[in-house]
Amino acid sequence: MDLYEYQAKTLFDAHEVPVTAGEVCVTPDAAHEVARKIGGPVVVKAQVKTGGRGKAGGVKLADTPDDAQARATDILGMDIKGHTVHRVLVTEATDIAEEYYVSFLLDRANRAFLAMASVEGGVEIEEVAATRPEALALVRVDAIDGVDAAKARDIVDQAGFPANIRDEVTNVLVRLWDVLVKEDATLVEVNPLVLTADGRVLALDGKVTLDDNAHYRHASHADLVDREGTDPIELRAKELDLNYVKLDGEVGVVGNGAGLVMSTLDVVAYAGEQFGGIRPANFLDIGGGASAEIMANGLDIVLNDPDVYAVFVNVFGGITACDAVADGIVQAVEMLAARGEPITKPIVCRIDGNNAEEGRRILTDFNHPLVEMVQTMDDAARRVAELAAAGRDGSAS
Repeated sequence: MDLYEYQAKTLFDAHEVPVTAGEVCVTPDAAHEVARKIGGPVVVKAQVKTGGRGKAGGVKLADTPDDAQARATDILGMDIKGHTVHRVLVTEATDIAEEYYVSFLLDRANRAFLAMASVEGGVEIEEVAATRPEALALVRVDAIDGVDAAKARDIVDQAGFPANIRDEVTNVLVRLWDVLVKEDATLVEVNPLVLTADGRVLALDGKVTLDDNAHYRHASHADLVDREGTDPIELRAKELDLNYVKLDGEVGVVGNGAGLVMSTLDVVAYAGEQFGGIRPANFLDIGGGASAEIMANGLDIVLNDPDVYAVFVNVFGGITACDAVADGIVQAVEMLAARGEPITKPIVCRIDGNNAEEGRRILTDFNHPLVEMVQTMDDAARRVAELAAAGRDGSAS
């Protein structure tokens, strides 16, 4: 989960990374009040999860509270690269002497973490890496050893930070590592890290990406979920503890196991080429031991997506045998009907693996007019793409 700048800086402050004073606002009047409390020039910054805010006019200097109110009026509601601005961060203006860059990120390929640091901050780090790679220090960080003062000094030295701020940047790096570890983040980034005219080192901007798989360890992270910027179907799926990702297509996909679901997305997309570019509408992995209730919740989520015209349930019986999976599908359809939400879109089922023959018999005996069974994955993908195309073209007409 990517955080907004104001959320990242709140985490930084909690771990004693030095940041500028400020508050997030959702109205121009609130921006006026925050600027009044700060009592000096402020910066009004659009809060969107994309770069290029400044170039788009989403970052403005304001000398007075009235100016801050006017700038917030200009920025709130803006569209920046497809992101609507719902909040602004009003923070004290800073007299900047130098701009730097520091970050830690998960390096999956090397099974470690990577520290990146440069004395050329304030611009896109990709630009520095492309045009002046020698100006970007890349330092491997062992996950067990982590970053203590000695490791942080090594990073500082490799990046060539000035001697007069060596201790301050070392301290920032140690505390940023603390953020990454204690908040279960996969990225913490400060760009720019600045040296002010009065000699302070501050995190002027921040990016943090939290590991969704670690949310169970952090109850407070639920407050960081972006409800305005997240698809409402994904929010509901999260509330039901479903492993769901919304995609831009017409075929709802339900499967057990991430690998199987990923393969299903591919075969649906391939088959859909024959039917006017039909594509998968979601990724939904209900897991290997899915109960009837989990299956019902999964079908509920997928069937209530207005972009879905047909559903592909693709399961391989392993620890949970196919007859139990088939029973789950039957019970799921009956549970949805009992909720007053009977299925209205076709469901194509392909089941294979442990006790597949009995599972197929259960679905055959169920004999629901909108539930059909196809034996192979490729044939099922073609059939569901055909049904989705018919539903889409029928609704269009």
